[in-house]
Amino acid sequence: MDENASEISKTATEMATGDEEVKSISLFNRTSTLGGIYFLLLVNRMQMHYFILIMPVYLVHPYMVWGIVVMGLLSQLNLMMMSKWFTSSYAAKGYQGFLQLFGKRTVQVFALLGFLIILLKISIVTLGYVEMLHNFIFPSMDKRWLILIILLISLYVASHGMENTLRFVVIAFLCGAWISVMFIPFFFQPDANYRDLYPLIPTEWSGQSWQSLLFIWSAFSSPVYLVFMVPWLSSKKKISKYLVIGNMMSIMEYVLLFVASVLFYGSYYLRKIDFPIGYMGSYIQTNGLERIDYILISFHMFNYVFDISILLLCFYGAGRIFMRKMKERTTRFGLLSSWFVILISIILMDQWLWQTVPGQKMLLNLQIWIGSCIYLLIPTILFIAVKRKESM
Repeated sequence: MDENASEISKTATEMATGDEEVKSISLFNRTSTLGGIYFLLLVNRMQMHYFILIMPVYLVHPYMVWGIVVMGLLSQLNLMMMSKWFTSSYAAKGYQGFLQLFGKRTVQVFALLGFLIILLKISIVTLGYVEMLHNFIFPSMDKRWLILIILLISLYVASHGMENTLRFVVIAFLCGAWISVMFIPFFFQPDANYRDLYPLIPTEWSGQSWQSLLFIWSAFSSPVYLVFMVPWLSSKKKISKYLVIGNMMSIMEYVLLFVASVLFYGSYYLRKIDFPIGYMGSYIQTNGLERIDYILISFHMFNYVFDISILLLCFYGAGRIFMRKMKERTTRFGLLSSWFVILISIILMDQWLWQTVPGQKMLLNLQIWIGSCIYLLIPTILFIAVKRKESM
């Protein structure tokens, strides 16, 4: 009897262990670290998201090209401060490094704030891209199906773990970096009026102008999420040059697309168009290919899938921290639960706010202010905290 009981107990234990292995999933394991070139690609692709599609509408005035350059250079300073964090011993420890710097309760408060901020950002990024898909490619399709499809693809990518999702940036870069080059012919159109680029020096300054600068600053802010991904990125070598190059590439893309938009529409008409970059794509002429805008918008999806996948993993990680489950293994149920929270939130946000112009503006302005604040505060706080700890 004792031997039978022992066998039954052993079998039950093995089945329970096997069941646990089926339910668990290694999302935050690290098998290797990614080289410095990944910093370059990550900075560039994370800055080229939904805001690039509506950027000309918010800037309008041609002298805002200097705003892009100035805010881009200030972004360089922020990235230099972040490089101090990337090369610190605390960053390489991940969650434990944050505990050593700030303590458990403070980290949990940060995680709760991050949970809400990431939820808002994923929602706006998804709704913005779905709006463009709906306007240009699938006008008769229910937007909720488009939301579901985008999130399902992002869930699939995120389910392969943080390390593989970070590697996906190579695909996002190869599928998206060349899109800006397609707009160079707009500089040489016969009807391109270079007088539309004047005045390059503002004759007046208003609250709208300050809001435009805030918009640009927020557009450059996405690399701030890299501070939570250092354990998967190699920071032993000098990586500041990769951050600088990635940010400079973003500046050039923003300037190119904005100037091309001003030349094509002029400042007066530019402010009246929801997706100027998308409509410009329909005017690109090639031999043998029609509706180039469909191709460009479709390829741009890789960038959105990457962006949402990374944010989904950050969202799940933040939830684990404030729910005090960091010692437990990551599970498929946990990731799927986070995904459902995001899906339901996006659908509710779409129904209650996004479908009205005031609601859409409110959400975008909220995202602009939050993105600007975290890009100003997080690098500064981490830089000061690391300096203070190292001097003790």
